[in-house]
Amino acid sequence: MGIEIKELGIAGDFQLDEAILLGALYQRATGEHGKLMLEGEEKSLRAMSGVVPSFVPEPYVVGQSTGTAPETYFLLMEFLELSTDLPEPATFCERLADLHRNSVSPTGKFGFDVITYQGPHEQNTEWTDNWCLFYTRLLTQYFETEIGNNGPSEEYEETFATLKKHVIPKILEPLQAGGRELKPCLLHGDLWEGNCSTNLTTGEPVTFDAASFYGHNELDLAMWRRDISRFSKSYFRQYLRCMPPSEPKEQWDDRNRLYAITYEIAHSNAWPASFLDQREM
Repeated sequence: MGIEIKELGIAGDFQLDEAILLGALYQRATGEHGKLMLEGEEKSLRAMSGVVPSFVPEPYVVGQSTGTAPETYFLLMEFLELSTDLPEPATFCERLADLHRNSVSPTGKFGFDVITYQGPHEQNTEWTDNWCLFYTRLLTQYFETEIGNNGPSEEYEETFATLKKHVIPKILEPLQAGGRELKPCLLHGDLWEGNCSTNLTTGEPVTFDAASFYGHNELDLAMWRRDISRFSKSYFRQYLRCMPPSEPKEQWDDRNRLYAITYEIAHSNAWPASFLDQREM
């Protein structure tokens, strides 16, 4: 049986490999951390495939390999032949909007039933009915991880404290104020260009390496705002044709700018050498 193994350069105290086995994609990871990562990805893909089946590879099973030291776990999923280019904007954004529009939180709240991971770093997905509180908690977790990885900075920490106390509530509390309701939508959670492609067999857009939870749909677009992103403004336009901005609409750009901070910090966590540039964002 032909097996091709590709080591993935992901930081952390675990190993994550991919292999192609008889038409299925096999990922493996070591240790409890790696196990939780694979379980989070499997749950994410399964939830997404239940809403838009063509938008992700079908997950098959998470299991434990026998006779290995350290303990090794695996995730087996559908193998797809993928393009190396970004998916076409109109269809991609239509499928993403379908995911957001048609998904239903099982609790009616923001969160997820397992921990998911942004790269090697866990996300607190505990259920809450207040989006501002959920997002503040998530961003604080990213920030504290970044400080732990890259060291303290008085100016950076003071700026974040101001953001947390004043800016986040001002921008996000109106989403659920004055009788407004904000639907918890199933998010992919890590929509950078390396996780988006086109299925060469079907021509359908595909995403993978999901870090899902139920949240504000606009958060899934925030990665596209980053300076290094290859997503053009046409992706924003196409998505907003399918899913108009939440009310208050006049705060759309402020929310997108705020949400983009999430992924600047996440980038600094994953690539510590870039942390000085990311902290200036």
